[in-house]
Amino acid sequence: MPLLPHQRTLLAALAGALPLQLALAADSLRGAGAEMPFFEELPTVLSASRLPQALNEAPGSVTILDREFIRATGYRDVARLLRLVPGMQVGQERGHSQWVTYHGLGSDYPTEIQVLIDGRSVYAPSSFGGVDWSALPLTIQEIERIEVVRGTNSNAYGANAFLGVINIITRHSHQDRGASGQVNVGNHGITDTHASWTGGSDGLGVRLSAAQTRDNGFTGVRDSRHSQTLSLRSDYRINARDELTLRAGYNHIERDQGYPDSTFGNNAERATASEGSTIHLTWRRTVADDEEWLVSLYRNHEFGIDRWLAAGLGYTDVPLNRNRSANRTNIELQHRFALDPQARLVWGLESRRDQTAAPFLFAGGNPAPMNLYRAFSNLDWRITPDWALNLGGLLEKNGNVAAQFIPRAFINWQASPTDTFRAGYARAWQQRNLFDIYGDVRAYNPRAPGELLAWPYQPNPNLQVPRVDTVELGYLGRFHTLDSTLDVRIFSERITDFVIRRTATTGNTILPLPSSQFINLSSPVVLRGIEYQVRTKPRAGTELLLSHTIIDRRTDDPEVAKRTAPYSASLTWLQDYGRGWTSTASVLRMGPLAGGYGYVPGCDYSARPYASLDMRIARAFRLDGRKVEAALNGINLGSNHQEIADRSEQCLQANPANPVNPASSMGWLSLAMEL
Repeated sequence: MPLLPHQRTLLAALAGALPLQLALAADSLRGAGAEMPFFEELPTVLSASRLPQALNEAPGSVTILDREFIRATGYRDVARLLRLVPGMQVGQERGHSQWVTYHGLGSDYPTEIQVLIDGRSVYAPSSFGGVDWSALPLTIQEIERIEVVRGTNSNAYGANAFLGVINIITRHSHQDRGASGQVNVGNHGITDTHASWTGGSDGLGVRLSAAQTRDNGFTGVRDSRHSQTLSLRSDYRINARDELTLRAGYNHIERDQGYPDSTFGNNAERATASEGSTIHLTWRRTVADDEEWLVSLYRNHEFGIDRWLAAGLGYTDVPLNRNRSANRTNIELQHRFALDPQARLVWGLESRRDQTAAPFLFAGGNPAPMNLYRAFSNLDWRITPDWALNLGGLLEKNGNVAAQFIPRAFINWQASPTDTFRAGYARAWQQRNLFDIYGDVRAYNPRAPGELLAWPYQPNPNLQVPRVDTVELGYLGRFHTLDSTLDVRIFSERITDFVIRRTATTGNTILPLPSSQFINLSSPVVLRGIEYQVRTKPRAGTELLLSHTIIDRRTDDPEVAKRTAPYSASLTWLQDYGRGWTSTASVLRMGPLAGGYGYVPGCDYSARPYASLDMRIARAFRLDGRKVEAALNGINLGSNHQEIADRSEQCLQANPANPVNPASSMGWLSLAMEL
């Protein structure tokens, strides 16, 4: 039976990667006996199974973006960092709107990856769900590291970890005592300021951070933003065993939205505002090196104002809005301990309550509060010195959905001190956001109450919960040659009951606008491919990071297939020239991508493949004994490109091939110093 084109592409990719892997593995085995400090530097990860594990012992692929790397990029936004992670597909429809997915497929507001800050979920429970990446209640300067679990991890963190987990871990408040500040000034109105103070006593640490971010967004698009963030972290060591941690954050952001010629003003130009706040209290008791209790309680609040007037076919001043507010309260208990010298176990319980109010988005009435309950457990068992088994399970009851059991099984084989192979299977269900199920948007004539002009969204209370079954093979190797590491993941992700947006019968509406509804795709969506990352230090002061992903998309719906780019890649070069001079350059490559639901009847459009360059050159020095760093930064350098299209706006153009929202090159000077 002849191979199909996509099969040949995948096999060619695998064949191309295999010689490199085997050659490096052979070199590793030859030098396995050599004692090198590099071999002792594998970091410990926390997010893969909730158990502290060396990177080569984790059940699955994990990418770590540490503090030094984050600072070296000079990026102003957390989401942009994720472009350098294998498998991540990230784009911007406008300057302040970040679309972040793993392997694509995301809706307009992606919910396929669980996003955490110090273990606290930052998903917005209201209306559309997703993560507002430009409004996170923390500053990029306070991040210690970001752990990205690439692959289904719902057995540890529940339904939103459908395709992975992003855990943003902040710096402990006992570190970096003193004050610091940073200023960014550049084109497109970039004027950012950041200040941080850390202090306290021997047992008490306090860090207070404040930041303001301002820019005018992309050229030709109304998308300016002005964001203000305040965050607090305090760690209090009660005694040798007990520690309390308090985290609090607040963000207020004002943004411009819309397009001047949207159909009937359904996405008219307007100014919006939103704010979010959180308070998170954690009690940690360390009984011994191998036993710990953890209790976590947090409350998130969000509020948004987004309203405007639409018009069309003789109707004027038709009120539309996406105003919303929501509260999330969550409590969690976790206990990890050693069963014996070869086995460790973690178990826990979690309870959550979400409340949402968005009257215009839910014409049938605000959804009832959503209650969620979880029980989870993970076992890490070293069967022999070379073989380790990780078994995990989570039982989840979410609202009216039947209780679901989420399993995962992984086995790791440490073939040598520097070579680890892994294989695993996981199943997960995806938590649907409230708007997909209950979204009911109706526009009425303000001068004739009860006259229905348009009904763009209809509810579907019978929407089924999507499920994914994942099988993966992986390899992690460290090599004497060029001081290198290689991380490979080969995956098959089969998704059933995938949610799509389709035309629905409108009934008696005045304006000729289509109505839509979220439904389940009748056939499965299968993603198969390979992704790998090579990190090497060929000489002192030089570091290279290469990430590459190839995905074979199989589905009966061509529009769904286009929501995943068939390939993506990035190459980052970090250079230390000595005497305080450093530079970072990242080349990004993305295949064709139709981000979001991409729903416009009769209009098929995807953003074309593009390449982009980000650069930074910096000089660190001391001024009156204080650390100072000056840097010149640039992103989106090179030719214009489009990342995510607003399809309804794009298809209004006389020549739809001309992007309406190309990403703009941005440059800025930054000055950071100790105060």
